[in-house]
Amino acid sequence: MKNLEFRTAASARGGLVVMAKVPGVAAGTRVSLRDHAGRGRNGLVIRTSDDAVLVEVFEGTDDLDLERTWVRFLDEPYSLPVSRDILGRVFNGVGQPRDGRPPIVSGQRRDINGAPLNPAARAYPREFIQTGLSAVDGMNSLTRGQKLPIFSGGGLPHNRVAAQIVRQARLLGAATTEFVVVFAAFGVSSQDARYFQESFEESGALERLVMFLNLADEPVIERLLTPRAAFTAAEYLAYELDYHVLVVMTDMTAYAEALREVAVLRGDVPARKGYPGYLYSDLAEIYERAGRIRDRRGSITLIPVLSMPSDDITHPIPDLTGYITEGQIVLSRELHAQGVYPPVAVLPSLSRLMKDGIGGDFTRPDHPHVASQLFASYARALEVRGLAAIIGAEDLSESDRRYLAFAEAFEHRFVGQGEDEERDVYASLDLAWELLSMLPAGTLTRVSEDELAKYHKPAEAAR
Repeated sequence: MKNLEFRTAASARGGLVVMAKVPGVAAGTRVSLRDHAGRGRNGLVIRTSDDAVLVEVFEGTDDLDLERTWVRFLDEPYSLPVSRDILGRVFNGVGQPRDGRPPIVSGQRRDINGAPLNPAARAYPREFIQTGLSAVDGMNSLTRGQKLPIFSGGGLPHNRVAAQIVRQARLLGAATTEFVVVFAAFGVSSQDARYFQESFEESGALERLVMFLNLADEPVIERLLTPRAAFTAAEYLAYELDYHVLVVMTDMTAYAEALREVAVLRGDVPARKGYPGYLYSDLAEIYERAGRIRDRRGSITLIPVLSMPSDDITHPIPDLTGYITEGQIVLSRELHAQGVYPPVAVLPSLSRLMKDGIGGDFTRPDHPHVASQLFASYARALEVRGLAAIIGAEDLSESDRRYLAFAEAFEHRFVGQGEDEERDVYASLDLAWELLSMLPAGTLTRVSEDELAKYHKPAEAAR
């Protein structure tokens, strides 16, 4: 069928072409269309039945003369050409260059849907990945092979945070040449796409980066292929070239909305909030491509960014993402309003695999204890802040006023940092101890006596 062209288009509307009398076509098959003027268009089969085949056309169906339109079913899924030359390149959602440079020439192509992975072959995520952000490295650490999403809201600077992580992320103890990043943005504005590209070029990060950009005005169906193309590049770099790969994707909400739109076109029965019932399995199909494989040196770590509609963490997209991933980094609208960047709300944030990537073998022996103490002290400080809002700060005890000062310093000095400020984990831990030294040693019950003697310096905190 790959060499056969059909002229049986029955109807075309809204980017969809309905083909009649085409047997043996599978969903997900690539399609090539040739219109009456000889121009080529690309498509993807999104639904099949005994009577008709539904094709989503990337370039739309405007000015399409059905009687003079030829359609060829290519009997293959979308694939990505791969080689070491993809590093430093910028592609669209299906792997075509958008940086003005020639296409990748390679004899190797990979199905963007990936290959099945035996769950028994997975290795447990371990080893610390440094993002350069104290709120992440110090209290919600990322480990190699983990899936750690960023939950944000409309208007919050999640794109800036994602870009900063891309620029700064590195694997401690490994050569910098062994660590690369695959960045995918879908449904973004031209302004955001330009910001990402210029930010990575100016910082030099583009040299160890592969970018996939799908703009908001580009085909919706391409948005569904973008994260799969990005993971295909990541799998090649990790399992063929032995790189440690960090995949950063933004925004999964745009992806889910594109999935909902295509599901409506297919006639699928809607479920929660109009999303298809297979939203969970579709997200899992993407997220679970991250991880480590036994006897393979490379690894894939994932940070998906998603904006929560109406800041609702129970919305289907963050809700289902939370079931699949190992924690979340939550951005706070309140901290953002106070001018704190990055506005990470540390108490609702969580990294379930943090314990397996920190400590004496990976960062520093006091790291687990100081992180726990920061959580406990900040939680107490927020209780005091709530009390001060009721009775007034002047009526608080001396101890409570120390907690108020600690909360202010913690938010603006530890959580907050410059957009171009990269802190290594050791600087973050030293800063944490400086802030904890604002509190009496007797209140720091999560750290050891030896650690108090070594790091707790009240006199320095007072200066």
